[in-house]
Amino acid sequence: MKWNTQWLLGRLEKPTGPVDAVIDTDTYNEIDDQFALAYLIKNSDRIRLRGIHAAPFHNRKSTGPADGMEKSHAEIHRVLEVMERQDLAPLVKKGSDRYLPNEETPVPSEAAEELVRLALAQDPERPLYVVAIGAITNVASALLLRPEIRERIVVVWLGGHAYHWHDNREFNLFQDVAAGRVVFGCGVPLVQLPCMGVVSAFSTGAAELERFLRGKNKLCDYLVDITTRDGAAESVHQCWTRAIWDVTAVAWLLEGGFLLDRLEHSPIPEYDDRYAFDGRRHLIRYVYHVNRDALMEDLFRKLGE
Repeated sequence: MKWNTQWLLGRLEKPTGPVDAVIDTDTYNEIDDQFALAYLIKNSDRIRLRGIHAAPFHNRKSTGPADGMEKSHAEIHRVLEVMERQDLAPLVKKGSDRYLPNEETPVPSEAAEELVRLALAQDPERPLYVVAIGAITNVASALLLRPEIRERIVVVWLGGHAYHWHDNREFNLFQDVAAGRVVFGCGVPLVQLPCMGVVSAFSTGAAELERFLRGKNKLCDYLVDITTRDGAAESVHQCWTRAIWDVTAVAWLLEGGFLLDRLEHSPIPEYDDRYAFDGRRHLIRYVYHVNRDALMEDLFRKLGE
């Protein structure tokens, strides 16, 4: 096909009907992935779930990216069990056990290979949406394995910070900058949800969780418990709040006016925690505002159903 701006702009339009989607998640890393996964499943009238892929991560909760991916894989199954949705278990795939060694070499995994399979089976006129809320290794690997899947997917990635932020050292990006450069540079239709400076506004606290989620169902109690545990442990303040920003990536696929976005030329993530910009690069869609109250209300209502 002829690769052109008009085609790309059409792909970057917000979908108006039900879509097919895969979620790529480092579920054990922070508590917001559990919220995002559950919220996506609860929106089954709008999002037809085709895959749940475990992403690697490495921080104090893991001994390395492979351990992080394995823990995320187990946590995905835990969320499905709490939701009593074990019927979705066959969709769960293990992702990369390491980060990209460079910008040309993929890391094969069940998740990357399944994403290729799903994308190639997709109707080119109805793209597969890839909701990525962790390191983008699995998605970059799939694009390196079969570059032609660019024509059949739209990547919605929560990664990097806002362009006005003082640096770009964001966890999902700095874990695997090579993968980020692949995704930002290959021309795949991309929606970016920046963390600090944009979706960092999407946070909640103990009192709100207790009022709107506690006692609604098993899932809600699980989410309140893990959020309260982490929120209290990781803050020096009694009046803590906890960002659950991964939810916003799911929200981009929904109706409700939860997010505002604009077109931007694709930035270049550098290896020194900054962006470079070039106005000749292809366009992406850049989210710059979250209607926090409206989205939180929708999230709590659907989780509590």
